Order: sequence, then structure tokens, then C-alpha cells
Amino acid sequence: MGEQSIKEKKKHRRYLLSFCVLAVLLFLLLFWNLNAGSLDLSLSEVGRILLHREGENAAIVWDIRMPRICAALVLGGALSVSGFLLQTFFANPIAGPFVLGISSGSKLAVALVMIQMLQAGRIMGSGLMILAAFAGAMLSMGFVLLLSHRVKQMSLLVISGVMIGYICSAITDFLVTFADDSNIVNLHNWSMGSFSGISWSNLQVLLPVVGLALAGSFCLSKPISAYQMGEVYAQNMGVNIRAFRVALILLSSILSACVAAFAGPISFVGIAVPHLVKSLFGTARPLLILPGCFLGGAVFCLFCDLIARTVFAPTELSISSVTAIFGAPVVIYIMVRRRSQSLQ
Repeated sequence: MGEQSIKEKKKHRRYLLSFCVLAVLLFLLLFWNLNAGSLDLSLSEVGRILLHREGENAAIVWDIRMPRICAALVLGGALSVSGFLLQTFFANPIAGPFVLGISSGSKLAVALVMIQMLQAGRIMGSGLMILAAFAGAMLSMGFVLLLSHRVKQMSLLVISGVMIGYICSAITDFLVTFADDSNIVNLHNWSMGSFSGISWSNLQVLLPVVGLALAGSFCLSKPISAYQMGEVYAQNMGVNIRAFRVALILLSSILSACVAAFAGPISFVGIAVPHLVKSLFGTARPLLILPGCFLGGAVFCLFCDLIARTVFAPTELSISSVTAIFGAPVVIYIMVRRRSQSLQ
């Protein structure tokens, strides 16, 4: 009994330490992102601007950098949680909104609506962007689910999802290339993936939607925990499997749609971060992993956005290019590890 108690205490210390590490990294990256950029600001100047909202660079901090930082934090966390929900649904660690073509479907739907609005001389509202992205996500997800009934091997299903993503991306690139509008530069930047250009008004619409989806995901912690033990076990525990799966699809689609609507497609975050968080915590318990994924996704995207903005400033890299550099090795490691385990 004493040995079991010691093990539990060690686990609890690890969980607490993991949350502390993520919180400290998030805090440091918040200030680093505020300071760094095409115009470097000192810590004291940033502090004065945050406290008093005064100074010649106050507009840079409050109107440009702060909304972008908030967007990277919220959308990075949302994308990571979406990936965890999809990995739970498909019971596979390499399932994610980007790999399964869901992000690309959202991107295509938003691009279609955005181009039509721009040609009509109208600005696309935040709510309409989310609705269009959600519709695209659901169409792509529906196609993947139809394939899942015919394709029993997960590897083939993932390949099918990748192909769907390529098709949607190709159509989107074609539409963006030949779009005739003065805002074509912004449209092109969005289609490549970027947190730039997000305003406080966008966040006012974005935050409630993401917040409700995250709350819904957290409420599914116990059913997810039971589902991880197997479908039969979950049914015996009273989980309505059909309703549970529908909830997973809807919540993951809403979260990934919000990301695609405001930041375009962002690769590998939804796959890599949940795996890294599980390794950090040493557990897959949803009650811990869901908030851990949100913090981990926020840290990961803030770090990648910092690199995208500063390494070749004033030229800015696509956020997906940076996330791929750090996320792709993690995905390769997951695939190699699963292959090694299957051969043992």
C-alpha cells in the first residue's frame, strides 16, 4: 500500500511539473513575441505600453502584436485538441486535421466564399468565415468516414486523407492564383498559413466559439477515457458510442475550422503536439491531456510564429513551413516506433 502511494505521489508531481513547464514556456514566449519583430522593443518599453497603453509604439504592441499572439495561443491550442480528438476517434496517433484533409477542406470552402465576397465588393465577416470553414471540414470529414467503411487499413485511410488534402489545396491554389482582387496578397498569405492580420474584432467572434468547443471536449473526458480502453468497455460503462463519435467529429471539426478560417492551413500541430504532451505527462488520461494539449499547442505555435516573423525579418515565413520543420520529425518517429512495435 505504501509503495502504491509513493508511485501515485510521483505521478502527481510529474503532472504538476509538466503543467508548470508548459506555463513557464508560455509566459516566456508571450513576452518574447511582444518584444521581437521587425522592430525590437525593450522589456521596459513593452511593460510601460501594457500598463499605460502609451508611447509611440503602443499601436504596434496593442493593435498588431497582441491580437496575433492571442490568435497563435488560442488557435494553436485548438488545433492540438482537435488532433487529440481525431486520434481518439480513429484510435491512431497519426490522425490529425491536416493529414486527414480536414484543414484543406476548410481552406477550400473559405477561399470560395471569400473570393465571391471580394468580387461582390463585400468583406467576409468572422462568423461567416467560421461557418464556411466548418462546412468544408464536415464535407472532408464525411468523405473520410465514407472511405473508412471501405478501407479497413488505417494506413490506406491516412493516404486517402492526404490525397483529399492535396486535391483541395490544389483547387484552392488555382482559385487564389486567378482571383481578380486588390486583396489578393492577403488572400495568398492566408492560403499559405499565417497568424498575421487577425484583429481584436476577429478574436471577439473566435474566442467564444473555441471556448465552447473546448468546454465540450473537456466534458467528454470520462467517455474518452472509457473509449481508450476499447469500444466494448465503453459500451459496458454506459457510453452511447454513436452519440460519442458524433460529438468527437463535431468538436474536432469546429476547432480545426476556426483555425483554417482565421489562419489558413497549419500542418503537423494536431499530430505532433498531442504525442509530445503524452510523453511529457507520461499518461494518456484525457482529464490531463486535454488542458495539456491546449497549453502545448499554444507554446508550439507561439514558438513557430516567433521564428516565422523574426528569422528572415522583414520577410515572413509561412507558419506551416515552420511547424513542418519541427512537427514532421515527430510524426516520422511515431510511424517508425509503431512499425517497430508491430514487428516485435
